Amino acid sequence: MLVYLDVCCLNRPFDDQSQERIRLEAEAVLLILERCQAGEWQLLGSEVMDYEISRIPDEERRYRVFLLASVARARQKVNRPVQVRAQELERLGFKALDALHIACAEAGGARVLLTTDDRMLSTARKIQGDLRVRVENPVLWLMEVTTGGSAEDDASRDSGERP
Repeated sequence: MLVYLDVCCLNRPFDDQSQERIRLEAEAVLLILERCQAGEWQLLGSEVMDYEISRIPDEERRYRVFLLASVARARQKVNRPVQVRAQELERLGFKALDALHIACAEAGGARVLLTTDDRMLSTARKIQGDLRVRVENPVLWLMEVTTGGSAEDDASRDSGERP
C-alpha cells in the first residue's frame, strides 16, 4: 500500500508531546513509518516534501524530519500535470503547499494522504468527491487499517446505531 505523509505528519514526533492529541498522532506516524521501513507499506515522497522540509528553520529538527522522510522509496516530481492539478485544488480551497501535496499524492498513486492539519482535513471532507486520493488523519486511518473498520463504525457500534 502506497501512503503519503505531509510534512505536518513528519514533524509531529518532534512537536511538544504534552498534549494527548499530539502524542497520539506522533505515535501513529511512527508506527506507519515502521511499517513502511518493514516493507509492509510504501511511503511516497515528493519534491514538495523535500522543499517544505528544507524550509524548517531549526537545523536539528530539519535533519530529523529529513531522516523520517528518507524512508520513502518512491518519489513524485512536480511536473506540469501536478502543477495544473495543484492550481485546480487551490481553486477548491486548499492552500498552495497543501494543494501540491495532494496533487503529488494523486499523481504518484498513493492510496491515502495523511495529515494532522485540521484545515486541510476539513477542506478535503467538503470536496472529497473532487479528490483522487483519500485525505485522512494518521490516528484515525491507522485504527481503520489495523482493526479492519473505521473509527466511525466503532462510534456507531458504541451508540447502538447502524453504520
